[in-house]
Amino acid sequence: MENFEFYSPTRIVFGKDTENQVGLLTKSYSKKVLLHYGGSSIKKSGLYDRVVKSLRDEGIEFVELGGVVPNPRLSLVKEGIKLCRDNGLNFVLAVGGGSVIDSAKAIAIGVPYEGDVWDFFNGRQVEKALPVGVVLTIPAAGSEASPNSVITNEDGWYKRGMGSDLVRPVYSILNPVLTYTLPDYQTACGAADIMAHIMERYFTNTKNVDLTDRLCEATLKTMIRNVPLALENPNDYNARAEIMWAGKVAHFGLLGTGRVQDWASHDIEHEISGIYDVAHGAGLAVVFPAWMKYVYKENVERFVQFASRVWNVDVCFEDQEKTALEGIKKLEDFFRRIGLPVTMKELGITDDRMEEMASKCTRGGTSTVGNFKKLAKNDVYNILRIANT
Repeated sequence: MENFEFYSPTRIVFGKDTENQVGLLTKSYSKKVLLHYGGSSIKKSGLYDRVVKSLRDEGIEFVELGGVVPNPRLSLVKEGIKLCRDNGLNFVLAVGGGSVIDSAKAIAIGVPYEGDVWDFFNGRQVEKALPVGVVLTIPAAGSEASPNSVITNEDGWYKRGMGSDLVRPVYSILNPVLTYTLPDYQTACGAADIMAHIMERYFTNTKNVDLTDRLCEATLKTMIRNVPLALENPNDYNARAEIMWAGKVAHFGLLGTGRVQDWASHDIEHEISGIYDVAHGAGLAVVFPAWMKYVYKENVERFVQFASRVWNVDVCFEDQEKTALEGIKKLEDFFRRIGLPVTMKELGITDDRMEEMASKCTRGGTSTVGNFKKLAKNDVYNILRIANT
């Protein structure tokens, strides 16, 4: 097991009607807030009205900025920074899913910084940030408790991430009821994102990490059990609650403690969704099995463990490779079962920009991605080719 630090300051407020506490939770931080959200769904559902009432009941002033889209855009982040500066707003309240939260975090680091906020997505360290609060509507990205934000720059369509404990939300409200109206495809994409966050940590070459192995496996099995239940009955509170909590557990840091993590699949998928604007979870459902097929021989035992413990595959001791491949097939079958694509063709993507994506992913071929197997430009290209078949 590797040395590690673990820090998780986000206050989680979980359960029915908890969004009505947003004003009370916010007032100890600020009385002037940027209310940040996506489209019209929070207004149609009545969530917007409940949030606004709670803020007004506590005497909190707010300025609105909607319009966040999947794969959130740098241009809207800069608009939010200007609104905060012009109106003296010193708290960002994100009401939505991961894209809204990521956009809110980017605004939060951009307001006190005199330079271009994109600097932080090119490696600059964050020194100061406004506090961020969250009302979560889509369990997927895990951004409600993570130190990460991912933003797309329209100039070149680069999708890049940053990380700092300073952008962990101070509180996150998680009400599973708010996810009842999600379309099936969005629920499935969120599930793939959650599972990918776990697998990025699970596939490691670090030895003696049995506790976090077991935690990863339990969280994966929770998803495998509950996602079909939520798709069958969207109003199944217990299934929705398990998924929402698993999404938080998957990406707030605990599952990766003491182990070298991978993250190659996320890096590769960012190039796909950055260019083609596909749902991140759908892209991960395509990339992750392709990555597995390319790298499993690096540590067959780890893939045998995945097949056996997560998917209940009987281990063939005479042919471990057979067991490993069966585990990968089980993952693909699950993604198909919940309505997700598993090839780039199913995403509607052709092969004419694979070279570009491989180049962007590896900074023009000057760097590698991942740790389970360090992947150069040609490796990324080969994984994209596998994903295209």
